[in-house]
Amino acid sequence: MQPRTRQLREQLESDLLAPEATRAAESQGRQVAEEPDVYRTAFERDRDRITHSKAFRRLKHKTQVFMNPEGDHYVTRMTHTLQVTQIGRAMARHLGLNEDLTEAICLGHDVGHTPFGHTGEEALDPYVDGDWLHSEQSVRVMSLLEPLNLSWEVLDGIRAHSWKVDPPPTSPEGYLCRFADRIAYLTHDVQDAIRAGVISYEDIPASFLDVLGAEPGSSWIATMIGAVVDASSAAGEVVMSEEVLAVMHDLRAFMFERVYLRPDASDQKERAIYVIRQLVDYFSVHPTEIPDTFRLSGEVPMAQAIDYVAGMTDRYALREHDRIFRLRLFPD
Repeated sequence: MQPRTRQLREQLESDLLAPEATRAAESQGRQVAEEPDVYRTAFERDRDRITHSKAFRRLKHKTQVFMNPEGDHYVTRMTHTLQVTQIGRAMARHLGLNEDLTEAICLGHDVGHTPFGHTGEEALDPYVDGDWLHSEQSVRVMSLLEPLNLSWEVLDGIRAHSWKVDPPPTSPEGYLCRFADRIAYLTHDVQDAIRAGVISYEDIPASFLDVLGAEPGSSWIATMIGAVVDASSAAGEVVMSEEVLAVMHDLRAFMFERVYLRPDASDQKERAIYVIRQLVDYFSVHPTEIPDTFRLSGEVPMAQAIDYVAGMTDRYALREHDRIFRLRLFPD
């Protein structure tokens, strides 16, 4: 065996990747210049930094869709991230794009997500101009709150992994994360909704099954990956076949109607919003109670409070809310 140095790996990228791929040796660099690693490319180094970060570790206790579910097999923000990463790498490998860059973007795409899923984002909207976006917070976490000095291309892909963000990613690997994120969550959210009894298999429209496959799971993922790989190979850019893309859009609308915005989840949603907003209001008035590691020097108290609460896991947010407001109601 012989060690493969960074220079050799960069040469392999140059020789073997598709012309459209992003190459580590051509990165726009980092905010703070660093000496290159002996063995790892810049994007490999970024991947490792993200997986060792505290923000990444917190994902294991953050909600994907179902809050505090009973059972061990529901998807968390962590398992979702790992699935997105696997799907992204698979597509990158098939298309000859940069697997390491794709992996780094996918691993970091949700590190700024709030507790209680997208309900947490809605809870923070009143405190900012426009929408509060977890994609922007993910960049803020990796750049300022837990600064990892990531490559420009990784941060750009994280910034624009959400379809609502404009401008879109500048790299094809960033587009892969967009598709991988949607492929992953639509598939596993259907499985979780069936597991929770929110919908049944019979509720899934036959038109979805005809195109994606008879069972939600690996066959759906394989179909959607194939639709990206085949269409992208023909187009020379990362796209999905029109037929499968249309079904994906219809599936997403179905999930919003039947699962994400279902009426019987409204009480739980209102409770989550109430907890988050009470915590933000409290810590904005008491910023010195925020641990120093979560307080960005020079920021106004409201921004510090939002950073702190947005970074909480579901169970930590509930515990802090109980601690603060139970003690205020029932002081010793």
